Amino acid sequence: MMGPIPYGRQNIEKDDIDAVVKTLSADFLTQGPKVKEFEDKFAEYVGAKYAVAVNNATAGLHLAVLTLGLKPGERVITTPITFAASANCVRYAGGEVWFADIDSDSYLLSLESTRKLIESKPKGFFKGIIPVDFGGLPVDLEAFRNLANDHNLWIIEDACHAPGGYFIDSKGQKQKCGNGNYADIGIFSFHPVKHIACGEGGMITTNSKALYDKLSLLRTHGITKDNMTEDHGGWYYEMQDLGFNYRLTDIQSALGITQLVKNVAGVIKRNEIADEYKKAFEGKIKYQSLPQGMVNAHHLFVIEVEDRKGLYDFLRTQNIFAQIHYIPVHTLPYYKEIGYSNANLSNSENYYSKCISLPMYPSLTNDEQMFVIEKVLNYING
Repeated sequence: MMGPIPYGRQNIEKDDIDAVVKTLSADFLTQGPKVKEFEDKFAEYVGAKYAVAVNNATAGLHLAVLTLGLKPGERVITTPITFAASANCVRYAGGEVWFADIDSDSYLLSLESTRKLIESKPKGFFKGIIPVDFGGLPVDLEAFRNLANDHNLWIIEDACHAPGGYFIDSKGQKQKCGNGNYADIGIFSFHPVKHIACGEGGMITTNSKALYDKLSLLRTHGITKDNMTEDHGGWYYEMQDLGFNYRLTDIQSALGITQLVKNVAGVIKRNEIADEYKKAFEGKIKYQSLPQGMVNAHHLFVIEVEDRKGLYDFLRTQNIFAQIHYIPVHTLPYYKEIGYSNANLSNSENYYSKCISLPMYPSLTNDEQMFVIEKVLNYING
């Protein structure tokens, strides 16, 4: 028997370790030059003008809604098929979360479901939309931007699954996830099972200098030495807003820089793995669709099966540790208790009853993948 084979795994090599050790011997462990270097290189990678490193993507989402001015009681639309943080950030600011349904084939937030929800309410009822590049598949942000513009809404792209993903817009231009051309702000995660592992960490991207300045201020307690009203000497600073300690360290940034370099090859490898799964499952098992003009960065490879629990348990007996992504957010106890128990999101709930994520990471070997495919097909075929 092989294994254990997890659904995701970080890939730490000697150059990553050397970069961290070098930083440990340097003058700065935090708030030093490696953070800015990581921000600059990441912004260049995704094609955004600005990037702000934070201690995790949840912190990034929180800063994003605050920077965009979300106030208590204001309403934001997101998908129920996501990690809870995509919705929780709205609650942190005292806002209300409204869920639109997913597309049953792409598993992404449905444009039409979102449109119907917006148009069912008076103008100004909603403030923003948080679409998620689920599994690494990009949302068509051009279409969402057109909808948002019609209703004066902002967009936060939750791109935590999708560094390296992109779509082709109506002008034939490549639009990389998080590049800020259609969304006001993009958010990325550097959790170990994601493409770029920093232990913990996140990045916020934007093309707006005003948003960048506000994000940078709120990341560090709202404290600054820039644009001060007074100057008593070199020690002096001002707290100009109620911010947070959401900083990333130089140690993590050094690791992020070397990991970022690997992501071009990593996304290619993830797509090769996805192609093997698709070849094996074509016509037998449903998997996430790939709309024309999209490149999936493949944080996940999700299939749908009728006996999901049975397959999940069987795979564990074979040392294959598949995972479920995700329990619909509106069905979690916290959200049920505050009034979401009767939400009509049939596509999301049907998807959840069948979904299971198979192993997907660049260091997955061909033998390991063939073993996974064999066990899945054996179970499905009885």
